[in-house]
Amino acid sequence: MTARKFLALLAIPTLILPGIVLAQAHDASVANHQPHYYDAADYGIDPASVTYADHIAPILQENCQQCHRPGGGGPMSFMSYAEVQPWAPVIMYRTAIRDRMGAMPPFFVEKDIGIDGFESDYSLSDVQLAMIQAWARNGAPRGNPDNEPSPLVFSDSNDWTLGEPDLVLASREMTRPAVAPDWWGDIGIVPTGLTEDRYVKSIEVREINDIPADIGTNTVGGRYIWHHMTYQSGVLSEDGSYILPDTTVSWPIHEVGRNADTFSDKAGRLLQANSALHLNAAHLHANGRETKGNLEFGITFFPRGYEPAYTRRGPRTGNGVDMDIVPNKANQEVHNYVVLAEHTKIMAFEPHLHAPGVRMCLEAIWGHNQFTLNCVGYDHNWVKQYIYKDDKAPLLPKGTILHTIGYLDTTAANPNLADPRNWAGGGRRSVSNMFIDLGYSVTLTEEQFQEEMALRRAAMKDRNDYDVGCPLCWAPETLASTSSGGSE
Repeated sequence: MTARKFLALLAIPTLILPGIVLAQAHDASVANHQPHYYDAADYGIDPASVTYADHIAPILQENCQQCHRPGGGGPMSFMSYAEVQPWAPVIMYRTAIRDRMGAMPPFFVEKDIGIDGFESDYSLSDVQLAMIQAWARNGAPRGNPDNEPSPLVFSDSNDWTLGEPDLVLASREMTRPAVAPDWWGDIGIVPTGLTEDRYVKSIEVREINDIPADIGTNTVGGRYIWHHMTYQSGVLSEDGSYILPDTTVSWPIHEVGRNADTFSDKAGRLLQANSALHLNAAHLHANGRETKGNLEFGITFFPRGYEPAYTRRGPRTGNGVDMDIVPNKANQEVHNYVVLAEHTKIMAFEPHLHAPGVRMCLEAIWGHNQFTLNCVGYDHNWVKQYIYKDDKAPLLPKGTILHTIGYLDTTAANPNLADPRNWAGGGRRSVSNMFIDLGYSVTLTEEQFQEEMALRRAAMKDRNDYDVGCPLCWAPETLASTSSGGSE
């Protein structure tokens, strides 16, 4: 597909945009996306001076080329000026929608609301957006080729993004025909071979298949046959045929387009001696080419002797069952409320909707106060987990009401829908509906809660420095203790 045809398909009003406007708030309907446009002059940059060589190439190297390269997941390569220049208007638009379905790079946290502090934040800054927009509007000039950064060299292999793991486990190989219905099922257990308990620092799941690297694809999913894998671990039974039910440990779901998982130094996850992974819920799809593939699980451990500060998991929010989503309607909302029975620290936020989903927000209600912790755009093609930095993670007292809001769009404007005319309830299929937060939290004792708040207060400059994720941080310790239910 040429850039001209792609532009026409998107109906992007690139050439008739009005003057530069400030970033705008926008609702949760796909049709009303309001791009975030900025003026480079506001950042001390002459718009006419922005070139590919000096400004745009470094941005692409840092944020785009990992996927947009030969053999990468992106549908076109951005490795040279000749490859990038025809796509300048598309790059401008896709980056400007920033936190909504279809945005690139796919990191959808809304920056103008809630907590700003996530690990591995590869989103573009306001000034980077301003430079891209100035460059595209000015005809995408190359500048001096001698100023272009040295080309990045990528391995032809499917490298681990978190580095070489300590332990690699592999599922059995599966084959999907070129054209076939989706398949769900249990594909068995994978023994870990561990002879001692170990705590996991990170886990990354990748698909290994026989699709040649030089074959192009229009979608990320076109390079894979695994849509997602839900799995758990536990100690093996005596005959090695199953894991003991009272020993199970849950793990983050693997999905196409999802980032790897790194656990907090305070909350490593246990992988027991004589354990196995149980791959109990695989979802595979056809991609137009008969494909053989398997999953590999790359696991990195904390050092021997490590013990996590927090071991008890907090509640999961949302509702994947009782859903009533009407057809052909934008801005539909679904709500879920959970009262925290223990002090809770939210470690990661992972909105999970299905094809109609466009946005999810997380709020904390404490007394008369209602705090928006974060709002995140959603694109079912790019399911992402957002891991909070330790000093930014929401720190909520017992009694807090955790309010989760999902936003759905079942109109024809949503390109992920198979058919906007049909009612749908909850279900595992992408054409059905889901509304859960797949992130995770941990519960704290009274002593741990007070220690965490003391660290937050010590990092604040003064009482005008407010932490939206810690409603009791500035309360006197005695008041905070009393308000949260007393000491344990």
